[in-house]
Amino acid sequence: MDFRRQTNRRLHEEHMAVIDLLGRFQRALLAARDAPLAGGAAFQRLARELAHGLDFEVGAHFDFEEDELFPRLADAGEGDLVALLEEEHVVIRDVAATVRGLLARALAGSLDEAAWRALRTHGLELCERLTSHAEKEEGALLPALESLLDDDADREAFAAYAAA
Repeated sequence: MDFRRQTNRRLHEEHMAVIDLLGRFQRALLAARDAPLAGGAAFQRLARELAHGLDFEVGAHFDFEEDELFPRLADAGEGDLVALLEEEHVVIRDVAATVRGLLARALAGSLDEAAWRALRTHGLELCERLTSHAEKEEGALLPALESLLDDDADREAFAAYAAA
């Protein structure tokens, strides 16, 4: 979809980036059968990238949506969509915190076999949930915002996001 609003373009770019990152992480998890992969240089790079991506996506990105966009949507009669997305944010934040802790252990070289299995299980759950969530926002949130935000509201929202 071609977005007219700069807020939507930014969110779209971030959604595409996180979907790509999660796809790479999912492929790495599915290809690995044991913890030794977690000590490899390629996995370490991916773990650092994912840790940073989660800090941003599940932090600043979610916060911006909740603080700036969801209230506007709810006021415009999109309360059901807002409730669904907020509920997903809660679940995703929880699993992301678990994965983030396990990634920290992997990066520190202290991931034993049990922790590796936990990273694989929770990591795959995160990939499914966050990818599905980003796709849902692409299909429902961004189109709703495209018609909801006028030029002034778009500039205001985009400025708030840039400042955060």
